[in-house]
Order: sequence, then C-alpha cells, then structure tokens
Amino acid sequence: MEIESRELTTCKVAPDGRTVALRFVDAGGNETQVSFPVDQLGALAMTLPALIEKALRRRYQDDSLRYAFPLGSWSCEPATDAATSIVTLRTLDGFSVCFSLPQRQLAEFGEALAAVPERADAPLAN
Repeated sequence: MEIESRELTTCKVAPDGRTVALRFVDAGGNETQVSFPVDQLGALAMTLPALIEKALRRRYQDDSLRYAFPLGSWSCEPATDAATSIVTLRTLDGFSVCFSLPQRQLAEFGEALAAVPERADAPLAN
C-alpha cells in the first residue's frame, strides 16, 4: 500500500514511551496515522537527512546542494565516560542533534573550527 502525505498534522509519543505516532492528511484529504516503535526511529532519523539531500540534488540537478539547518545554539558537556563529550547542536525552532565525541576528536574539531577562514574554498573534514 502506498500512502501520499499532503500535510503532517501532529506527532505524539505513546504514554508508555514505546511508540511515536505521526498523523497526517493524505492526498485524498483523509486523516491517517503511522506509528513507529522507538527502536526504529533512530534508523529513520539517520536516514532522512541523506534522503532529503539526494532528493534536492536530483530535483535541481546539482550535486553540491546540502540541506543545512541554521544553528540557533550549541552546548558541549561531559558524558558519563570521562574520555567523551556530548556536543548538542540546536536550531531556533527546537530541532536538536547530539553527538558523542572522544576528547581527541573534540580537540580536532575545535582546531578545525578555529582554522576556518572567513570564506573557505574547500570544506574542512577529518
């Protein structure tokens, strides 16, 4: 069965925290819902950015396109493992992503950010 979404209406977490429901209006104007176990949401979250980027590149025939979120704030905090830090990046509208970085990688990231000139010709990566 194929369902085409026209508008996402609500997202809800089940009272027991085991599933998340996405409610939307389909192409025929009917309200419908898809529920995902939390275990599958991580895979979905990891897959969506690559799919959005692939769709943009195909749509505009431009392999350089990226789907970039404006950064609203960030934080860096120690993890329970003393050798690791958690870096959280947030948008103004509440989207956030957390990354765990070993101290060596965190230092390299900081050095790369400090070395970025006003307008770099090529991206810095490790």
